[in-house]
Amino acid sequence: MKQQTRIKICGLMDVQTIQQMDGLPIHEIGFIFAPSKRLVEKSTASQLISAASKLKAAGGERPRTVGVFVNETFANLQELLLVAPLDVVQLHGNESAAFCQMVREQLNVQVWKVFSMKKEAEGSSPMSALERLTPYRAAVDALLIDAPGGGTGQTFDWEAIKEYMQAAEELGITLYVAGGLHAGNVQELLKTYAPNGIDVSSGVETDGRKDIEKIRLFVRRVMEA
Repeated sequence: MKQQTRIKICGLMDVQTIQQMDGLPIHEIGFIFAPSKRLVEKSTASQLISAASKLKAAGGERPRTVGVFVNETFANLQELLLVAPLDVVQLHGNESAAFCQMVREQLNVQVWKVFSMKKEAEGSSPMSALERLTPYRAAVDALLIDAPGGGTGQTFDWEAIKEYMQAAEELGITLYVAGGLHAGNVQELLKTYAPNGIDVSSGVETDGRKDIEKIRLFVRRVMEA
């Protein structure tokens, strides 16, 4: 039986939209705690997490809540988790494997590490996906590959997905793909590469705000793929 693709909807900012997502077969809801137009404050995050906990999502379970951070300090993460009890900490910066492991073990959360798919500088020897991911093998619960900058609505060269899928499979780690996904291109991605999970943000927005109809359409396209 084909494994269902995990669906993460990222960059939620209001309780009403979350409530409207009830019944959608999604797996994760993401909140941004890094500098961004989608940034949420700690106090708001606790309300959003509470709203998410009441949803029935994939498999009739509540969706997991994911916080997105860039080069955040351990102390700040610790403080935030007391107010906003996230299930997953998603790290988008230059965090080392040792830092990821410390967050995972000491703060008792899942940790996802994001790798940006930047083009290699002219003349530099590219690091293989396996070399890049291996140090994180025992330190994270999932990996995510994204276009440079994250949340830009831009895709990257999808050919890179093959190598990262192979490396993640070899390491036994779940791999999500993000970057410029929307209802019009997600089926092509899934049919060609079949990553374990996908992450969408700007692709389900209208005028910079989450659009429940676009979220529903995106989820439907994933389910049909």
